[in-house]
Amino acid sequence: MRGGKRLNRDALSLRGLYEWVQVLVCAVTATVLLFTFAARVVLVSGPSMRETLQHQDCLLVMNAHLCGGFEAGDIVIIRKESFKDGEPIVKRVIATEGQTVDIDYESNSVYVDGVLLDEPYIREPMDDITADPNRAQTHFEVPEGEIFVMGDNRNHSSDSRDVTLGTVDERYVLGRAVCVLLPFQNFGMIPEGEQTR
Repeated sequence: MRGGKRLNRDALSLRGLYEWVQVLVCAVTATVLLFTFAARVVLVSGPSMRETLQHQDCLLVMNAHLCGGFEAGDIVIIRKESFKDGEPIVKRVIATEGQTVDIDYESNSVYVDGVLLDEPYIREPMDDITADPNRAQTHFEVPEGEIFVMGDNRNHSSDSRDVTLGTVDERYVLGRAVCVLLPFQNFGMIPEGEQTR
């Protein structure tokens, strides 16, 4: 009788261990599939998106193929091998294919298709950078399949105003930022077209 009880306990222990292993394998598989096909985690590097995002914020990013295209106001992660050594950069979409962008540094204004943008998210008025030959242009036309991006901290952002990046082919967009994961005090969804803090 004692031996039978012991066998039952051992069998129950093995069964419990087997169930835990099954749960762990399923969880790891689901995580791998999620971060391979649906989302990824990206760290913000640098001050170009302050105050909306801070240096070292950890973002949850929806993969580009699930976004169904990009719209003005989206915060996107871009990787272009010839720019910033191919490191991912975080920017805001200002205009999409077929649109025109005009920048007036005197009035700190950005116009898309002649309409003044309401940009409550920018950090401070833009410095006039037209003296820089790489950034002298103030009128841009966005080609098909591309987007025009800028940082919210315009005076500390290398973005589509700079000829070294220019308008961005959507194939270089890794995805759209949807949530700040870390640090915990900044945790939350990223509101479209607004600062997160």
